[in-house]
Amino acid sequence: MKMAINGADTVWVLLSSALVLLMVPALALFYGGLVQRKNVLSSMMHSFVAMGVLALEWIIIGYSLAFSEGNWFIGGLENVFLSGIDPYSVTGTIPTYAFVAFQGMFAIITPALISGAIVGRVKFKSYIAFILLWGLIVYAPVCHWVWGGGFLTGEALDFAGGTVVHITAGMSSLAILAYLGKRRGYGVDSLKPHNVTLTLLGAGLLWFGWFGFNAGSALAANEIAALAFMTTLVAPAAAGFVWMALEWAHLGRPTALGFATGILAGLVGITPAAGFVTPVAAIAIGAIASFICYQAVMFKNRLGYDDSLDAFGVHGVGGIVGAILTGVYASVGGEGLLLGNSAQLMIQLQGVVITIVYAMACTLLIGFVLHKTIGLKVSESEEIIGLDKTQHGEAAYNI
Repeated sequence: MKMAINGADTVWVLLSSALVLLMVPALALFYGGLVQRKNVLSSMMHSFVAMGVLALEWIIIGYSLAFSEGNWFIGGLENVFLSGIDPYSVTGTIPTYAFVAFQGMFAIITPALISGAIVGRVKFKSYIAFILLWGLIVYAPVCHWVWGGGFLTGEALDFAGGTVVHITAGMSSLAILAYLGKRRGYGVDSLKPHNVTLTLLGAGLLWFGWFGFNAGSALAANEIAALAFMTTLVAPAAAGFVWMALEWAHLGRPTALGFATGILAGLVGITPAAGFVTPVAAIAIGAIASFICYQAVMFKNRLGYDDSLDAFGVHGVGGIVGAILTGVYASVGGEGLLLGNSAQLMIQLQGVVITIVYAMACTLLIGFVLHKTIGLKVSESEEIIGLDKTQHGEAAYNI
């Protein structure tokens, strides 16, 4: 039986969709402030261009592959170009167009997260080709697995995208580095952020938009949305505090960049658990995610890989921690280990491992094809000059 549209639910999901879209320019600010001055526009364009090309891809075929009826692995083609959907179509208690729009925002921002690992090194045309292929080959199938009727739907708990968004993007960030190597001067020259104030502004806007990201995933204006809203407030608060404390103990002083990074780690960590745990459990998840992500970022220097803006260290590691801890702390709409359900923890671990292997394998394949055809990395001279001028013919600052 077709359910009636609920006006409050519809307004909330539409508003949440706008909040999630705002996260994309927020991400551009966050990443843009962290790079060198010569790569600011290039870095920001990685986020902005995603709003264009991935929105179109989502409408043309991505939504159908993720959410139309298919098999255990991938959706079918019945909703290509949104075929079969009209203004009167209903999903749950909201118009299907609202659901398509909300889910489309996730499809836009997820590949853009990967750009944080590869700034200053990748050709712009290759980046566009990469996110388009990645959106079809990695994002759409994993989204179908978890939310669209695939083999993890109803099994693995992922309220707003810990597995679908952050593990896929974070692990792919690590994999694509195999073809890009390190930035010129990495580990030798100073590659300090050119404008931390932009990063702080981006972090604040990301937190603001994340309320739509998490609470909007309830797909209704109800008590679960309120719970997710509250957990999205307290988890990053705890995470920022923990990161600040770790820096204070480790470096002798807390940094603004560190606090912003801690907030982001907490937001990533709580995403899969947002509607499944209490606020007190959310504080624990934020604190644990922050501690582990801090260690991952510090460990990067020992291993020597150049994850420029810590996309793997924060999104990959934070997503893994959050997905696992959801299986520990879940108590609303599911039961985790602390309530005696060890099976849920095992399902969470299974989902994490499968997603890691799949995302990394597919990213390596996509990277190999692009590396052998149009090439991925800019020339050494282009890297020295900076991608703002060599890829876009512009400069971020003309003063």
